[in-house]
Amino acid sequence: MSSRIGWDDLVWDDPDGGKIVLHGTIPTVVFPRKLRPSIEWHGLGLLESDEVVELWEQEEKDEAESSGVNLAHGLVSGGTMGLFLEEVTQIEDITSGRFPDPEPRRVHRLAQRHNRPIFFIEPELDDEEWEAHMIAEAKEVSRWKKLLGLVTIGKKWRKRVKQNIFEAEKPPKGVTANLSSAAVLCATWWDLNEWLIGETISEARNKRFAARLRGALKQLRQLHGSDAVLLVPLFLPWRFTIFNQLAALPNVEENSSNKTPSEGMEEE
Repeated sequence: MSSRIGWDDLVWDDPDGGKIVLHGTIPTVVFPRKLRPSIEWHGLGLLESDEVVELWEQEEKDEAESSGVNLAHGLVSGGTMGLFLEEVTQIEDITSGRFPDPEPRRVHRLAQRHNRPIFFIEPELDDEEWEAHMIAEAKEVSRWKKLLGLVTIGKKWRKRVKQNIFEAEKPPKGVTANLSSAAVLCATWWDLNEWLIGETISEARNKRFAARLRGALKQLRQLHGSDAVLLVPLFLPWRFTIFNQLAALPNVEENSSNKTPSEGMEEE
């Protein structure tokens, strides 16, 4: 396997048949063609609820009316995303600060265009188990120790950046090396977000997501047999965690969030 913030997609083979391709992305950053998935895939798994599509469409509408408005809002909103955006938009030779998030939205539009199944892996809000998870997450984030820690978030950010630099890998030949800096910032943003919700809660989320990804792949096997490939775009540092949860073979959870039929296999 590559580094936690390396560039190779992680491919997990389900013992029941089929593959799940974990494709790393960086928030708001447009990937060059060389970093986009080259494997043929049959369905898309988004670690989001179906409400993310409405958010993307609203962001596109906002950008059409006032270019850069979403970036401006992100910069003034503070928190870890504000820090990330402030630094990533200063990196030369990369396209960043784009809304909606370019890579997930790009493959989502591709799946829609070619009628490939789309699975929204985050459970619906009427799922009692997921509702309890969200309540637990909100309580953890609002604990006084976490709130106090946010006062010194800049110091934590700088310390984590220094640690993550040693995990960075150079991008493939022909791709600007400055993307490694963006990957470091992505990992730092992710690590601090995970610190906020705590290890126990994030592990429960990842285990549930892995089970639902297996459920999505199971549905794809009904159409494509053991050759089924599920593409999953997710943040670079998140890939190993999800891969390890898949490797632990969680029980398959049926995923009823399939929104489109599957037909063509053309690629952009």
